[in-house]
Amino acid sequence: MADPRGFLKHTDRETPTRRPVDLRLMDWKEVYNDFADSTLQTQASRCMDCGIPFCHNGCPLGNLIPEWNDLVYKGQWDAGIDRLHATNNFPEFTGRLCPAPCEASCVLGINQPAVTIKQVEVELIEKAWDSGTVAPVLPSEKSGRKVAVVGSGPAGLAAAQQLTRAGHDVTVFERADRIGGLMRYGIPEFKMEKRFIDRRLEQMEAEGTVFRAGVNVGVDVTVEQLRGDFDAVVLANGSTIGRDLPIPGRELTGIHQAMEFLPQANRVQQGDTVENQITAEGKSVVIIGGGDTGADCLGTALRQGAKQVHQFEIMPKPPIERAESTPWPTYPLMYRVASAHEEGGERVYSVNTEQFTGSDGTVTALKAHEVTMVNGRFEKVEGSDFELEADLVLLAMGFVGPERGDLLDELGATYDARGNVARDADFGAVGLPGVFVAGDAGRGQSLIVWAIAEGRSAAAGVDRYLAGQTLLPAPIVPTQVAQR
Repeated sequence: MADPRGFLKHTDRETPTRRPVDLRLMDWKEVYNDFADSTLQTQASRCMDCGIPFCHNGCPLGNLIPEWNDLVYKGQWDAGIDRLHATNNFPEFTGRLCPAPCEASCVLGINQPAVTIKQVEVELIEKAWDSGTVAPVLPSEKSGRKVAVVGSGPAGLAAAQQLTRAGHDVTVFERADRIGGLMRYGIPEFKMEKRFIDRRLEQMEAEGTVFRAGVNVGVDVTVEQLRGDFDAVVLANGSTIGRDLPIPGRELTGIHQAMEFLPQANRVQQGDTVENQITAEGKSVVIIGGGDTGADCLGTALRQGAKQVHQFEIMPKPPIERAESTPWPTYPLMYRVASAHEEGGERVYSVNTEQFTGSDGTVTALKAHEVTMVNGRFEKVEGSDFELEADLVLLAMGFVGPERGDLLDELGATYDARGNVARDADFGAVGLPGVFVAGDAGRGQSLIVWAIAEGRSAAAGVDRYLAGQTLLPAPIVPTQVAQR
């Protein structure tokens, strides 16, 4: 273990400081300051190397957390990145974007602040990139089999890298003009700069993965062509249908899904010119939805110069400490403050929007009221009605499933009770031999760490289908998918 008495000597949890709000609102760069190696190693020394490391259970990837904590503490950075890459294709993504369920299940977290697992992870991979340790991994032999991966988010990229390294010829199709999926156009630059995606794509191209952006499979490439040209297909096209709010006034101009708003802001940061861009500049903005996507909208709106921003959440405000309903080692229900919440805006809990109002076809306000939970149902608090100015309304209430139509319907995909693509215990699409499903398209809206784990597991299923057996790791137990 790192230091047998580390968790006793160093009881304080330290993470990087964030840049001053006034400064970071002037740019779109990531918000964190640098973190000293010595401080990181001290934090790694707090890892207890538990007899039963619950952090493994908390991480869908099964990351070998105590091992690389120990190696970081000892300054063995190269060995540490080898252990990290053994289970995670893209720790630079998860180290920035994952909510760290591993930390929620850290044994030290029972009565002390948890080990800073996520920070050790991201610092370890960044040091590896800086030192040139991250290099292309070439297959020892080629299989002669061709695999198409539809979708270039974390699930698709993980599946593609695993299959390329197994010796298959992999082509990744992405209908957007750049590779990266929601990481590219859904995650704001201040949460993850896109240069980190580009850096990893260069490695994957050097390994042999082929990327075809701007190709809408089912339209530009027909399903017949796809099935004829490739020996296997991985559907990693995500859960992209945003949950709507069908209330009076929804038809008014100025009400948009979050994923209409965020991609345009990201395109501008990539150097594109966006005609008729949806922008918060000078506007009174209301974000409906209190999750991470809502926080992304908040930080983006503030950087665009919004006049004021309110973020609505129908659920009550969570407790400051872990709720009794989510005991250790489960992921805790508790009040969290993202970097965007520090920057401005007002978070409003236990509120329901009942109507949008407007003038000349454009939204100008919304009507809402407070709610309370009674027997598991929301009930209106009488006399709590209010009206709020709103020039721009952003719906950030999650996603309800993958888009059907040209690709999925023509393939003949079937769907489970939740509207996701139905699949078997080996990640194969039900009734479609040679077609596999990874990530949100089959699981539903979830975390980046689950997406990568599913991509790795689906790759193992594809390799087994093509070669009869596989040495690729499958971090998710197949029965978890079959019984879900």
